[in-house]
Amino acid sequence: MSAPVTDTAAAHAIDLACGTLHLPTVRSQATSLAERATRECLSYAALLAEILAAEVDDHEARWRERRIAEVRFPRTKRLAEFDLGATPSIAPGTLAALATGGWISAGEPVVLLGDSGTGKTHLLTGSGSPPASAASGSAT
Repeated sequence: MSAPVTDTAAAHAIDLACGTLHLPTVRSQATSLAERATRECLSYAALLAEILAAEVDDHEARWRERRIAEVRFPRTKRLAEFDLGATPSIAPGTLAALATGGWISAGEPVVLLGDSGTGKTHLLTGSGSPPASAASGSAT
């Protein structure tokens, strides 16, 4: 029978494996999540689920950040920040339709026409930016 693995050896093995497998969140949070699991008497399966969920959440947040960086928006704009009062010709329903993104999956183009300063760039940039809650990494 082999000797049990010490906490130090386990931490080192986790660090090496996470580096090899490119799991930065598991690498940084494994110890704190394991301590929490011990405090809360979580099963091994529950601990594994917590660790993997944290990695997936951070992976998706990094993916969103990369995609936003790739489009090179001049600055981040959010549809929720658009002032409908300043542009009364835009119906709230139009703004809601842009926010749902249904036009993307339907393959429909979006064309915005208007004078300078009417919010076209804000609407287009906001349509391509995640909501503020998604940008911060929490679920939408």
